[in-house]
Amino acid sequence: MTATVEFTLPAELEAHEPPEARGLARDGVRLMVGRRASGEVSHHRFDELPTLLTPGDVLVVNTSATMPAAVPVLNAELRLHVSTQQPDGSWLIELRTADGPFPDGVAGQRYDLPGGATVTLLEPYSRGRLWTAVFDVPSVPRYLLDHGVPIRYGYVPRSWPLPYYQTVFAEHPGSAEMPSASRPFTDRIVTRLVTAGVQFAPILLHTGVASPEAHERPYPERFSVSATTARVVNQARAAGHRVIGLGTTAVRALESAVVGDEVVAARGWTDLVITPERGVRVVDGLLTGFHEPMASHLDMLAAIADEPLLLACYTEAVREGYLWHEFGDVNLLLP
Repeated sequence: MTATVEFTLPAELEAHEPPEARGLARDGVRLMVGRRASGEVSHHRFDELPTLLTPGDVLVVNTSATMPAAVPVLNAELRLHVSTQQPDGSWLIELRTADGPFPDGVAGQRYDLPGGATVTLLEPYSRGRLWTAVFDVPSVPRYLLDHGVPIRYGYVPRSWPLPYYQTVFAEHPGSAEMPSASRPFTDRIVTRLVTAGVQFAPILLHTGVASPEAHERPYPERFSVSATTARVVNQARAAGHRVIGLGTTAVRALESAVVGDEVVAARGWTDLVITPERGVRVVDGLLTGFHEPMASHLDMLAAIADEPLLLACYTEAVREGYLWHEFGDVNLLLP
């Protein structure tokens, strides 16, 4: 069950373009801070972040880079969204029409793609939306670089080049959609944070396609947490410092690498779903974008903050005109 944070998202609060197209720097978006202990909500610009953190805080960052994961289907009014590679080498994919998910796929159906490639549906994966499929190309990521474009939904009316969908931390291509909580970071902000004594701990989680219509639970995604990151996080916690995830992907990866009360090196596919009932074990705070009503990610937010604080943040965000989605504003939830 999704956290009971009920609100209505006005259409005018959807970010239709990157902040750069609105005359802002990446780090010029708005930042709302919610503090669990006091219930206080405050309003800032993202470039104030170094003044809102304290020396010794650890920011857990996702180094996954965004793939241009959307390709047109030839001879059909469809487009293909390439999601997550499976352990057996197959891929999860979504077929979409202009109006949303295409529900009429059939196992064994083969679709022609640009560049002479094909994709064949194997079996349904989730409620008429996702399919397990195989491609007839040597490397799907390489194929997407040659023929794909970034995934975008109806609230973004025009296309933007791939660099607009990369974060400053992006190193390893594999995400179908941008780990967007980190998008406002710039080299300048990172330098200021390091100078202020804030540490960075990298993880890797390749995020799959979102489910803007269905709000499905996250499905298994490939992740990696290094021994170095485990050591940095464990030492910070032992010293009483805060561990803050940059995005729900960072939290999911790090919490998937917890054994007992400590983080350990881990890699593979995680099926962890964080809810208020499950809670979090090592993460104290979260920087995240604003999520749609009924989005399953709200469960994770409620596990890190609490529902009254979350409701206060979202009420304020709507009233104060914060912007939603990957090109929008961000929310910092602190203890």
